Order: sequence, then structure tokens, then C-alpha cells
Amino acid sequence: MTETRPAEYPKLENYTPSPFMLPTSHYDEAKANRAVRFIENLRHTKGKWAGKRFWLLPWQEQIIRDIFGIIKEDGTRQFHTAYVEIGKKNGKSELAAAVALYMLYADGEPSAEVYGAAADRQQASIVFDVANQMVQMSPALLKRSKIMAATKRVVNYSNAGFYQVLSAEVGTKHGLNVSGLVFDELHAQPNRKLYDVLTKGSGDAREQPLFFIITTAGTDRNSICYEMHTKSMDILTGRKIDPTFYPVVYGLELEDDWHNEENWYKANPSLGYTIKIDRVREAYQEALQNPAEENVFRQLRLNTWVNSAVAWIPEHIYDKGNTAIDERKLLGRECYGGLDLSSTSDITAFVLAFPPEHDGDPYYILAYFWLPEDTLDLRVRRDHVPYDVWRRQGYINVTEGNVIHYDFIEKMIIDLGKKFNIKEIGVDRWNATQMIQNLEAEGFTMVPIGQGMKDMSPPTKEFYKLLLEGKIAHGGNPVLRWMAGNVVVETDAAENIKPTKAKSTEKIDGIVATIMALDRCVRNQNAEKASVYDSRSLIIF
Repeated sequence: MTETRPAEYPKLENYTPSPFMLPTSHYDEAKANRAVRFIENLRHTKGKWAGKRFWLLPWQEQIIRDIFGIIKEDGTRQFHTAYVEIGKKNGKSELAAAVALYMLYADGEPSAEVYGAAADRQQASIVFDVANQMVQMSPALLKRSKIMAATKRVVNYSNAGFYQVLSAEVGTKHGLNVSGLVFDELHAQPNRKLYDVLTKGSGDAREQPLFFIITTAGTDRNSICYEMHTKSMDILTGRKIDPTFYPVVYGLELEDDWHNEENWYKANPSLGYTIKIDRVREAYQEALQNPAEENVFRQLRLNTWVNSAVAWIPEHIYDKGNTAIDERKLLGRECYGGLDLSSTSDITAFVLAFPPEHDGDPYYILAYFWLPEDTLDLRVRRDHVPYDVWRRQGYINVTEGNVIHYDFIEKMIIDLGKKFNIKEIGVDRWNATQMIQNLEAEGFTMVPIGQGMKDMSPPTKEFYKLLLEGKIAHGGNPVLRWMAGNVVVETDAAENIKPTKAKSTEKIDGIVATIMALDRCVRNQNAEKASVYDSRSLIIF
């Protein structure tokens, strides 16, 4: 008798391919159907569904169809890495085990080598044990397999392939010819060494290796998992591009109300199916009664990076300043500059801040950026940031060669000084002595600004306050917006704050330059009056 899908187990309706599918790729329904059919003929291994067919939930089927069905022109898969971040008990171990078995038995890869990895062998064995039981409950797979439970290895005789659990010792993993990798609970990795060994070059001899990473949120923002989380969020929000990387993140943002049950479904797409709402409610009540349990509940149940450094400027706050700017109306107006001079191979930023002329007017911000022309394409490939697109759109300038020529920047600042009335330019002292002298010789007033708490905290707090009030108009400059999303701030015991390049996820030069420009702007407003910083208490965050 044919087993049918239970009525309470929903199926994906109206599948739409991933928005990250390349224009040159296409969706191969036959290949997607093959993967879905294989997995749905496996058996659940736990709970009330144990022994029943593994009917994919909509979120799971979307992932499977995207990964195995989106194909490049040469017929190979577009996505090589899939990063799936989701709350616990959503069936991620079963999904990972099913993917491992498909890669071993049905992917058409001769001598397939599929590996399972985690922080330790015991953790990696969780997915393997599920896969082992799935094979035991599938006569068609079992008859072509040899299972070595003690060594955590399944051999597929039909293609001379195997699925093997790895221990965590990094030194023994070089030289693997990986066709498939299931990496469980990446957030528990103590460093990035094992991940790098298993993914950097290990699948080069394969036409279409797949690295399937599945994890809950972690707490360490300096980890490889947070790096992958950040990359995923950057791709999902359009701030980065990597056509080989497939990002899936189910979780709450820090600003989401974690007490609201409706928000719990954002982190738990299997809620009501593999997870009972009553269990989550019980965990929630424990979190309310024991403060030590709150972070655990939010991390594991709501998939929130509770202790990680998060972007200082929320997108919805920054986007208040997206008002279009007509540069022609700023010609001749008084303004103040901020210059963050990079090393010769990095991004240099120059920002002009125009103070309000009338009550209710915002501070207008114009931002200019430079990169060396010869390294632009390399940066696009390496950083997965669309510098080339921003250049074509006119938001990034390039200088000839593989290093930035400061005289080019000086000339542009001089030209800007002819268009606008630049009263002062705040500048980071580091590496800027010669440019300070050159611009002073051209008649500019240069004001060195230290990058410590004393100099940077007041304008940093003022900048955030003005953003909150919607009094910063930046025109939606995409480079500046990208940098705003990267900013992490340091806080000292006196609750002073400043942006930190060392701890920020990516480049923040434009925001640093904006803060310096705003510092000079605010301090010089109504020069006969006391500084705004002296006339009211500092804003404390």
C-alpha cells in the first residue's frame, strides 16, 4: 500500500527559485524532483514520526530544490556552500543526514567521499547515527551498503563511495577529496582551522562539491560561525554577492520582541510540526524565572546571537536619511569635511557635512570614496562586495595602479573646495602628515582628530542621536549604507563610545569620516555659543 502524506504535514506550494539564482543559471525541475523523491523515501528516526516517510516541510523542500535544482550552463550546481542557521529541534539533523545520504547514493558522483564534521566526534556522530538508522530502514539502500558503526562509516558498494565521520584533529584532514561535507553546529567550533581544511581546496577535484553547514546561533562574534552568519546576512540584504553561497537564516533580530509568541515562528519554521508549541512555552517560562536561562532560550530556541557584537546602527534607523540630495542646491554652502586616509591599498573616505540653514533642516552628507583601480576586481572576488557596481554608479572613484595616489585625492578635495565653502576638515592624524601640510598650503583649515574615546565619543553619540531623529540626510549612498551596517562600537567604563575598525565586520571608513565631519560641523555652529557638547549632558547608550 502506498504511503501518503499526512494531512497535517504541509507541502511546499508554488515553488519559486532562490532570488540568488544567476541569470545564466536555470532551474532543472527533474534534478530537484530526484533529490526530493530520494529524501522523501527515507524514514524519520525520532519522535512520533519515527518510521514514517520523511515528508519534507516547506522550508526544507525549498532548500533541497534550490541546492540541487539550480544548475549552471554546464549542468553543474550553482551553489557549492549552503549555510542553514535555525533554532534547535527543527529537524536539522534529519535534513543534514538526508543530504549526506543523497550525496553518497544518488548524486551520480563516482567514488563519492562524504564527510561529517563538528566540534568533536560525538557531535558529528549525531547526524551520522540518524543517517545510519535511515539506511537500516531503507531496504533499497541497505542491500548495497556496508555499515561500520564503530568507525562511523557507511560504504556504498554501487559507486565505491563512503560517508565517514571525522574527528576534530585538524592535522589529519589534509588531502581529502571531498564531494560532500555535512558540518554540524558550526557555532561550537573553537576556531576556523577545521572548517578551512575541509572547505579550502578539498573539493577542487570534484565537479560540484557541496558543503552543507547547519547550525544554531552562537555567542562568539569572533568565530567562524559568526563570520558565516554575517556573510549570509550581507547576501540576504544585498550588501554582498557570492553566487556559490546559499544563505538561510531563521531567527529573531535583537529588536524583535522575544516575548511575543508570533515571533517565535520566525526562528522555528517547524513549530507545530516537529516542535510542539507547549515545549517552547515551557522553555520560555524557565527563561522568565531564571535570568541565566534567558540567553540560552534566545540563542537556541529563537536563534539569536545574544552575546555577539551586532551592527551599531540598525537599518531602519539609518534608512531614515534616504532623502534624495540635490547637490546643485548645496553649491557654495558652508560645510565641514572629515577625511579618513587609508593605507595606500585600502579604501579612503572623504565626507562633507552641511549644517542646517533653517529649523527643521537636516544635516546633508556627501561621501566620496577611493580605491586603487588595479585591485578592484580582486577585491570584488575576494570580499564579495560589489565595488565594481558602485564604481559604475559613480559612488567609488579609482586611482591608477595598485595603490592609492594621495595627490589624486588632494586634487579632488581642492576641486570640491571650489564648489562648496569648506570651512574645516577633520582628519585622522595617522599617515596624514604630508596631506595635512599640502592641503593647508592650498588654504584649507585642517584639524587633526584623535581616534580615542576623548575625541570620538561626543560626535559619535551626536551622530547616532541625529540619525534617530531623522536629521541626517545621506541620500541612500550604498557604500556609506554598507559601511553603516558594519560598524561595531567600543564602550569604556565611563560609557564613552567610539567606532572600532578592529572589531567591525567590514570597512567603516566612511562612517568614521562622517563622524569627524559632523564633529567640526557641530562644534562650529553658532560659534559665539558654547559647544553643544558642553551645553547638555552626553547621550548614554
